[in-house]
Amino acid sequence: MYRRLAPRVRLYGLRHLRDPAAADDLAQDVVLMTFDSLRAGKVREPERIASFVLGTCRRVVANVRRGAVRRQRLLERFGSELEPAAESDEPPLDLDRLARCLEGLAERERSVVVLSFYAERGSDDIGAELGLSPVNVRVVRHRAIARLRACLEGTP
Repeated sequence: MYRRLAPRVRLYGLRHLRDPAAADDLAQDVVLMTFDSLRAGKVREPERIASFVLGTCRRVVANVRRGAVRRQRLLERFGSELEPAAESDEPPLDLDRLARCLEGLAERERSVVVLSFYAERGSDDIGAELGLSPVNVRVVRHRAIARLRACLEGTP
């Protein structure tokens, strides 16, 4: 059934939406809606499924167009407020200072920080590798971050 319906729906989408990606989305959405409607018994005449699919295509395309018009109106109305935010008042990160602060951490703290943020590993994995419990890893990470923050801000 999908092989029979999807190409027709895609052609309808190409003709009315003029975008291959939108036509693919339309085909997927309409066929899925059709299957759901058939399962729920909402199709009165299953032998006229092609008419049901065409009607569904029309409604979905109309919704897509209404959404596009709505988005355009919102952009015209509020687009000026979407300007990029001004530069923050925070100074840029001093990488040399960060490296010195990392070197000042204990080996275990440095390992936990590197594995957490560079290797993007979870507490369970880090704990298994370093012989720590996941809770202990989180405590070590929390304290290490506090020490790094204090070091970067220049407070003892």
